Amino acid sequence: MDKEKMELAKYRLEQSRICISSAKILLDSTDYKGAANRAYYAIFHCMRSVLALDGHDFAKHSGVSAYFRKEYIKTGIFDVEFSDIIKEAFDIRSDSDYDDFFVVSKGDVEEQIQNAKKFFDVIHEYVEKQDIQ
Repeated sequence: MDKEKMELAKYRLEQSRICISSAKILLDSTDYKGAANRAYYAIFHCMRSVLALDGHDFAKHSGVSAYFRKEYIKTGIFDVEFSDIIKEAFDIRSDSDYDDFFVVSKGDVEEQIQNAKKFFDVIHEYVEKQDIQ
């Protein structure tokens, strides 16, 4: 494995970890929209972490998620449930950020944070395995 690619992948994983931590803090302070935003970005940084190993990146979020789904979910490397997690997190984040009257519940945000943590754990394990090879 290329050392620079691995370092970038690990850096992006650390960004994801920080986003999860921030989401929990925002949840505790009842900033549910902010927490949903951070949960989404945790997932986004995880996807970009994996893409770093391939030497790929995209200017748009849609490009990142489309490539990740095509190369890693449809091929069976990651479970298909992660496609749903990506979509739901993106939709809630977009609605929270751009719809003035969108209300996200505490329960929805707790689920988003749980999904982000699950996503992180699986991606972290994958990246670590790539580092050994």
